Amino acid sequence: MRAHGSRESPLVKTAVADDLALLRDATFITADADRDAAVVFHTAAQLDQDRSEVSSAVAASTGLGIYELSLDGAPVSEDLFAPGWTSYEWRLQYQRYDVTEQVRTGPGQELEISALVGNGWYRGDFGFGGANSNYGEEIGVLAALRITYRDGATQVIGTSAGWAASTCDVVEHSIYHGQRIDARLRTEGTTALTVRAGSELDPDRLTPQIAEGVRRHEVLAPEKIWTSPSGKTLVDFGQNLVGWVRVRAEGPAGTEIVLRHAEVLENDELGTRPLRSARATDTFVLSGEGVDTFEPTFTFHGFRYAEVSGWPGELRAEDLEAVVVHSAIRRTFDFECSEPLVNQLVHNSVWGQKGNFLAVPTDCPQRDERLGWTGDIAAYAATSAFQFDVSDFLHNWLLDLAEEGKHDEHGYVPVIVPNNLKPNLIQKPLPFLDMPSQAVWADAAAWVPEALWNAYGDRDRLAAHYPGMVGHVESVIPLLSETGLWDEGFQLADWLDPDAPPDDPAAAKADTGVVATASFYRSVAFTEKTARELGLTDDAARWAELAQRLRAAFREHYVADERVTSDCATVYALAICFGLLEENELGWAAGRLAELVAERDYRVTTGFAGTPFVTWALSENGHADVAYKLLLEKGCPSWLYPITMGATTIWERWDSMLPDGSINPGEMTSFNHYALGAVADWIYQVVAGIRAAEPGYRRIRIQPVPGEGIDWARTGYDSRVGRIETAWRNEGGQFTLEVTIPEGVPADVVLPDGTTHEVTGGTHTFTA
Repeated sequence: MRAHGSRESPLVKTAVADDLALLRDATFITADADRDAAVVFHTAAQLDQDRSEVSSAVAASTGLGIYELSLDGAPVSEDLFAPGWTSYEWRLQYQRYDVTEQVRTGPGQELEISALVGNGWYRGDFGFGGANSNYGEEIGVLAALRITYRDGATQVIGTSAGWAASTCDVVEHSIYHGQRIDARLRTEGTTALTVRAGSELDPDRLTPQIAEGVRRHEVLAPEKIWTSPSGKTLVDFGQNLVGWVRVRAEGPAGTEIVLRHAEVLENDELGTRPLRSARATDTFVLSGEGVDTFEPTFTFHGFRYAEVSGWPGELRAEDLEAVVVHSAIRRTFDFECSEPLVNQLVHNSVWGQKGNFLAVPTDCPQRDERLGWTGDIAAYAATSAFQFDVSDFLHNWLLDLAEEGKHDEHGYVPVIVPNNLKPNLIQKPLPFLDMPSQAVWADAAAWVPEALWNAYGDRDRLAAHYPGMVGHVESVIPLLSETGLWDEGFQLADWLDPDAPPDDPAAAKADTGVVATASFYRSVAFTEKTARELGLTDDAARWAELAQRLRAAFREHYVADERVTSDCATVYALAICFGLLEENELGWAAGRLAELVAERDYRVTTGFAGTPFVTWALSENGHADVAYKLLLEKGCPSWLYPITMGATTIWERWDSMLPDGSINPGEMTSFNHYALGAVADWIYQVVAGIRAAEPGYRRIRIQPVPGEGIDWARTGYDSRVGRIETAWRNEGGQFTLEVTIPEGVPADVVLPDGTTHEVTGGTHTFTA
């Protein structure tokens, strides 16, 4: 594996008013073309002065669909899929790039400006279950370039109806289905199109880009090329990834090379059934004029394997490379321990996050879905914030979440954000999505901000997320029954309980009212905490009273005779971790949870709701040994079972692949779904021992809890206050811990024997 040679993004952030003023000097332009084809808009502008006189140049741009802006044939940045995917009805991001060097050092006094525009998430075959969404019919671009010369003079060049447009070598493209590129059209055969001023881009929707864009990252070479039993040529890149295959090929003009993609093999052939209707197929047509290079940047695939057909001559490993694509989130940790399978589990979590943090936090990157399911990130947010710096990425997404809730008739947070499955956007209705707020999923409105607050301690961002929290809480209050519980109506709840039938993943053991009421209580409690942090005392009092009522109702109806209703692992984990039990009840609750885990031979018995919390409930209440056995179990279902089956990312189902190597028969099977990898947060905080004692790690708690099966662990985390490192070893009955704390930052170091040491900054060693 090698890193893609990328340069620092020229994306710059300035006053919004200045950006909008610049964009007002341009016109949104579109062109009538085949919906499957990409369009190139272009112009040749004469500069007012010689390029050597350019002092600065900045480009502001956006589009409906996705676009790639170039000057003199070179892209202005390495960003892909701009302007990203947001709730387009209310928020359309624009980008602003410093292009001084490109303008200043180019040839002559004529500047070529072009924009390649495609459908992206805005229009086309994108949605769920055949309910393809269309935000609009027009795709196009809005761009303006401001050049400032050394004498202070300025020149603005903006898109207008005077620009030209044409078809290009991208003759078909779809996020789900792939891309067709015809290299013969790179030199001839394109068609001129009529450019007109578009009407769908409302400038009031424009908002500056917050997070870094989607970019290329690692590049992976093939690990193996072979012929399948049916005679197909297969390529293994060794890692389930998200992106595409870059192809270099030479052959007769018109030769078609076809690549199909899949995450797994089944019966030694490409396992495409989990893709459902997504074709995930790229077609490259050779020019016949030497070596052609193809890179399908208007689609992406989730895959480890590719099937190649139509290749002229012998396919060599150097002809192909897999390009890894995701939002430019910065990795902030490293981890290693004595158990290789746990190291692989962490690796899988990291790659699952990379693959699914592409513009929005998606559920999966491969089948005909790839949507921002709120339940997945509600479960995984804390893990994601340890592995990468997601402060801007998730802040941007939370702004969309708040907008979706604000514009919903009842104020409900939808199960996907951005919600492109609203009735006005889809071709056919999806009744299962037309339902009231869903616990855990809608609770992302509070749980994701809580994870960001703990990780980064940004009070301004917390204030920005507060309206979304309030909107969620107020929308659920009318759904509470006369008992004060959230116990009526359908709930996804402990989705994908491993004991549920493959065709009914919502049929969990955990009572849905227990899950919903507990989850809502957690949301209300954090909303109260936020109100107090922001000085909103009246709000805080209101939420405190609501939280007390919810807790009292939960205890009255669901807690009795040292049992929680439905008596399964998930309900005990939630009741313990969310603070719904009294201090003197934690013992029997954790004890019962430990019994349930042991009774099932330490196999996982929880779904989306319980999985992030079950190990926490055990280890924080005297049963760390059980938590370790649960973590280290290799039988199905368990966290390590997929690894024994060769997984390189987190699976959607505990048994996405069955022990005999066949794919789960359910229609919903993904091999890259990060939600069940939320246990990694427990690994970092409990096994490695790095915890935030105060938001943003202003005070640190180092508290590793060792357990049988792991003899040593070390990790490092780049927090907002600096690098935090821990390394511990259990050897010969002695526990040794070395910690490194950022200078000037206080930390409490809690050893396994219960002794606590207060330190400030520096490197310290302890034994117990």
